[in-house]
Amino acid sequence: MAPRRSKGAGAFPKAVETPAPARPDPDALYAALDLGTNSCRMLIAQPKGSGIHVVDSFSKSVQLGAGLERTGRLSRSSMARTIQALRICQQKLKRNKVRRMRLVATEACRRAKNAREFIRQVKRETGLTLEIIQPEEEARLAVISCAPLVSTKTDQLLVVDIGGGSTELVWIDISSVPRRDRPSAIMRLHNGFNSTESPFPTAKVVDWISVPLGVATLRDQFNDVEDDAARFALMSWFFEENLADFAPYKDEQTRAGFQIVGTSGTVTTVAASHLGLKRYDRTKVDGLRMTSDQIDKVIRSYLELGPLGRRRDPRIGEDRQALIMSGSAILQALLRCWPTDRLSVADRGLREGLLYAQMSADGVLEDGPY
Repeated sequence: MAPRRSKGAGAFPKAVETPAPARPDPDALYAALDLGTNSCRMLIAQPKGSGIHVVDSFSKSVQLGAGLERTGRLSRSSMARTIQALRICQQKLKRNKVRRMRLVATEACRRAKNAREFIRQVKRETGLTLEIIQPEEEARLAVISCAPLVSTKTDQLLVVDIGGGSTELVWIDISSVPRRDRPSAIMRLHNGFNSTESPFPTAKVVDWISVPLGVATLRDQFNDVEDDAARFALMSWFFEENLADFAPYKDEQTRAGFQIVGTSGTVTTVAASHLGLKRYDRTKVDGLRMTSDQIDKVIRSYLELGPLGRRRDPRIGEDRQALIMSGSAILQALLRCWPTDRLSVADRGLREGLLYAQMSADGVLEDGPY
């Protein structure tokens, strides 16, 4: 399976509903919905300074892509689960009177033969208009969501977004951007990877790739391998093979000035395991820096636990035990290619990128428009 490229070049979370503590001005509210291969997630937020303040959220495992690898179609049960979740999202949007929103679907809907039919069904049954975005935009939005985590000392940046159905990698050169402007330069990429319109210093996208292998699709391809350790090794090497044409792959990188930012349920789960958290705490995970040795130690502990032990681990859980190993296989492959002491963990992604892009376009961020 060849990865898709530009011409120029998690896991299963439990349902989360956080009601807004006070009713904000609807005119200041923005919504972003990310319908992926595994999960349906939405944020409703308002601009706050140069960032965002979340006032309501929703996250539920819908497994939209279940069986897609085998049939090429979204199943009736998967679509029914997803529409049920989308109804809740629609109720939240209506309750908060949100007018500015982007509701997007990614890899499962890009690949499914009956995706358009599903989009029409969603519109008919919930009133929501879903937009299937292409890999480049998905990668771009993941990048800008991570802009606040980019160190001013970083010259070369690799942003990795491990999804359920695909993994996006974007390599960015910001060495020519003044240090204090580097996070802002990353944010300006919402205009496009090759945009030259900005009068400000720009980040250069050296290369990017969308590999059609995520935690669910990679797991499904190796479901027939019974041995846990063998399956993990095969998944990791197979994913690395799919990176062979990624341009910066062959270039040796020094650790100084090089940063990887990883965003996914896999990366945040590994971080929580590293910290020994009994309950997940976003404030401790988001922005955490881990070394390749620390990540490798966590992955080895997952293998030692085995499937049963991972099911019993409260930081992983029964639903996620298989997905954490396919995600870890991807992570291990990346660290073989680019060993670093500066992997930053991002508990943020497509939804935040959608919000930043909307707010920036409207000029409502303190440092915007970017």
